[in-house]
Amino acid sequence: MKFVGAHVSASGGVENAPVNANNIGAKAFAFFTKNQRQWFASPYKEENIINFKARCEEFGYSASNILPHSSYLINLGNPTDEGVKKSRQAFFDEMQRCEQLGITLLNFHPGSHLNEISVEKCLDRIAESINMALDRTTGVCAVLENTAGQGTNLGHTFEQLAHIIDKVQDKSRVGVCLDTAHTLAAGYEIRTRETYDETFNKFDDIVGFSYLKGMHINDSKKELASRVDRHDSLGKGLMNMDLFSFIMNDPRMDNLPLIMETPDESLWAEEIQLLYSLQK
Repeated sequence: MKFVGAHVSASGGVENAPVNANNIGAKAFAFFTKNQRQWFASPYKEENIINFKARCEEFGYSASNILPHSSYLINLGNPTDEGVKKSRQAFFDEMQRCEQLGITLLNFHPGSHLNEISVEKCLDRIAESINMALDRTTGVCAVLENTAGQGTNLGHTFEQLAHIIDKVQDKSRVGVCLDTAHTLAAGYEIRTRETYDETFNKFDDIVGFSYLKGMHINDSKKELASRVDRHDSLGKGLMNMDLFSFIMNDPRMDNLPLIMETPDESLWAEEIQLLYSLQK
């Protein structure tokens, strides 16, 4: 079964996220555990946690269908001691928030070397950061999102993702979220049957499908290997609907949160129905 949804707002309280997801007919959802543009946020109140769990139960959202996104400020590969310490504390805080809400996944962008350390050293630092967070929490899986490779962002090749996973001690609590727009921008062609199969077989060989914990389903404003991260609404960008049909009919994507981060939220309900209509 496919669980399609979108990255919804948690404005006014985290307990509003499942309500907003249900309102658009989503069977899965993502949200920011706190303000994604700020380092610090007030702790959840007990009522926030109780109401979030109650509404997830009311609308039928299990932990495996919820893929929250961490703050964009976090850089677990930050080359400076002060910078990485700040990011590690913020990441731990978000992992802890997931723990409190009974959520088992936390999606994040791996990190950036900022042209100050080598790629390998940055990847090792990211893995070390993950290990530290896993040691201090229980039950939450750190989900690496593949990136477009914009600037000095890492995680844009399957080899880089595999390198990080290899250095994570608890393999049961690390995974990957593949973003369709990032995958194309990073240089992996996925828009034809042949290239889709080739790319995902490559992912299986290098990373392994057992690590796939979710997907971000986005069209792209930018072409293959552009290394630029720009999402578009489904069918309005440079992807074609064949790609989304491949995903919706691929049993390897069953029971995973398939989350849209398309730019026009007024289209989300329609886009969810569109994706389900592609199932054969």
